[in-house]
Amino acid sequence: QVQVAESGGGLVQAGGSLRLSCAASGGTFSTYAIGWFRQAPGKEREFVAAIDQSGDTTTIADAVKSRFTISRDNAKNTVYLHMNNLKPEDTAVYYCNCDSAIVLLMSIKFDYWGQGTQVTVSS
Repeated sequence: QVQVAESGGGLVQAGGSLRLSCAASGGTFSTYAIGWFRQAPGKEREFVAAIDQSGDTTTIADAVKSRFTISRDNAKNTVYLHMNNLKPEDTAVYYCNCDSAIVLLMSIKFDYWGQGTQVTVSS
């Protein structure tokens, strides 16, 4: 099973941009779809974006569809979440995870989560 680790979070002003990275080790990265999720204080973890194994198909949550994109570089075993025009409501811990299909990622049924990376957007 591939293991993933998130990085790239930070403090940014509203309207700013960040790029998060999800780096994988172990397993065969290119055989997994990868998803990004976030959890704000006091809220349930929610789906943000996912990308299939080839990178040809992506799914983005409606709340961020016009501002976030997802991409992957299988040669670097890394998936990126590109976040633009950030808003204070995007403040959360962002996590990535892997599964065999985007539809399974969207069910958010995982036994293991990494530490995530904190994104804080100031107004």
